[in-house]
Amino acid sequence: MAENNCTNGNQEVVLNVNGETNAHLPPPSAPKRKDSISDIGLSLMAELLGTYFLIFAGCASVVVNVNNEKVVSLPGISIVWGLAVMVLVYSVGHISGAHFNPAVTIAFATCRRFPLRQVPAYILAQVTGSTLAAGTLRLLFSGPHDVFAGTSPQGSDLQAFVIEFIITFYLMFIISGVATDNRAIGELAGLAVGATVLLNVMFAGPITGASMNPARSLGPAIVSNHYRGIWIYLTAPTFGAVSGAWVYNMVRYTDKPLREITKSASSLKSSLRDGVATHASICQRSGSMNVMETDCREHVVAELDC
Repeated sequence: MAENNCTNGNQEVVLNVNGETNAHLPPPSAPKRKDSISDIGLSLMAELLGTYFLIFAGCASVVVNVNNEKVVSLPGISIVWGLAVMVLVYSVGHISGAHFNPAVTIAFATCRRFPLRQVPAYILAQVTGSTLAAGTLRLLFSGPHDVFAGTSPQGSDLQAFVIEFIITFYLMFIISGVATDNRAIGELAGLAVGATVLLNVMFAGPITGASMNPARSLGPAIVSNHYRGIWIYLTAPTFGAVSGAWVYNMVRYTDKPLREITKSASSLKSSLRDGVATHASICQRSGSMNVMETDCREHVVAELDC
């Protein structure tokens, strides 16, 4: 016997060809939430592991450089930080967004590109990953003279604050461009962000340590109990990231891909041409087109051609 299934409210109603009606309880299962607990848990795990590997690799290059007579050098340290960011973005970017940075998470949340309710959990995962990485390095390279792998200002506090603000602004501006704009080439996001970190570490490293990341500074500070200038590395990168994200949003005038913008403009131009041609055809058939209407039509067509 043929049957037809339909849903009415919270009950599934089955109608057959004889007009009989059967109501089936219980109600159908609720649709799956977009942000399920398991998905959030995986994102947090990706953030913790990603931050751990980032801080471990970057800070290890600093420790090895100090313990081995500057064998790594500043360019080498810069390359390590840049490559670490790049490979981790490509590794877990599709899982958690590859923030690894509380300043980036807060900046995305202020622009409504990240759920505000997930910000505390993300920050906790990032700080935990950074602290664990710093602790691992402390165990591996412990000796009579422990090397502080964190960040501390080499000049004045004002100088360090301004530099950290600028380099984090620059970093977040790049991130917003390559990761949130549909017109950008998303496949190059990791390369662009990694290159930006490399560049910033190259020139700002000797002055501030080029943190750009509150978690990067806080983790080693907790392990080494070294908090000199920590307020700079908690506030300046946060303000810089938020400012960079908002400035890019002001520069960007649309979220539509370039292909869609071009297609829309072409369609509008074609529609206007068709409208002018139709109007002219009607006027010719009715014999009512005067000189003024002809001049107007020619003017519109000329404008479209431009």
